[in-house]
Amino acid sequence: MGKFLLRVIINAVSLYAAVALLSGHILMQNNLWYAYLALGLIFGLVNALIRPVLMVASCPLLIVTLGLGTLLVNTILFLIVGAIGRAFQVGFIIPNQPFWYAFLGAIIVSIVSFVLSRFLVDDKKSA
Repeated sequence: MGKFLLRVIINAVSLYAAVALLSGHILMQNNLWYAYLALGLIFGLVNALIRPVLMVASCPLLIVTLGLGTLLVNTILFLIVGAIGRAFQVGFIIPNQPFWYAFLGAIIVSIVSFVLSRFLVDDKKSA
């Protein structure tokens, strides 16, 4: 349970970084701390449930683009997280050029999540 909670917090911090860095282009419905935690939980669930389906469905694209199609999948997932979050009043909206700012937001989330995971998550199993 502790590892799950840590993943939710890492997702929340990553989403906060994306919204903060792209402020004015990504607008939160609710800018309180618990909104980012709820969005982090939604992000984790979307990555666990929808991402594998999209990865399998886009397999030919991933092969042709040598994996760069993953950026497109991440962008779609970022937009899905915002839409699901809006249903719970904790989402975000991208008013102008939603694809490009979702693309940038997905890249920021990926980078911040990767860096925080390397420092905070211990994947080593004790013997």
